[in-house]
Amino acid sequence: MNDELRLSDNDRINALQALASHYAEGRLDHVEFDERTEAVTQARTNGDLRPLFADLPGGLQEALTPTRMSGVVDTQTDAELERVRTVGKKIETYDGVVFSVTLASFFILMFVFSISWAWVVWPVMAAVMAIPRVIGSFSESDEKTYQELKKAEEAERVERLRQATARLRELE
Repeated sequence: MNDELRLSDNDRINALQALASHYAEGRLDHVEFDERTEAVTQARTNGDLRPLFADLPGGLQEALTPTRMSGVVDTQTDAELERVRTVGKKIETYDGVVFSVTLASFFILMFVFSISWAWVVWPVMAAVMAIPRVIGSFSESDEKTYQELKKAEEAERVERLRQATARLRELE
């Protein structure tokens, strides 16, 4: 294994997964794990990674070899997250439409037709909003996961914009 070869993103991911396994098995403490994972993210070549795995079973060669099991788990996890993201976006759009129609209905019934029981549209709205969640098997934990995904995506977007702005300032 040539120490001068540059690392790919997949190499770094495999190295991070190997460190996570060693940490989970108790070979690394929390501080060592944090230091080594930070070093992996900064590494550019195989030689940069070699000392991080020198005292661990399997060494660098095993760390850079993807494990089949983690790939299967990652694929299943990615598919599930994509399902949550897709269904969550549809439900979010549906909720917006239902809320808008409900609000318009309330104001029309209340102020145009002076119907005193116009408040009934709000419980109906709650029931109507539950329908796609039941049909799409979108549980409360899926809803929380979707909200976390949205926050993470927004944080990534903000960070990319910050980096782009910083880079533009550097180039000026």
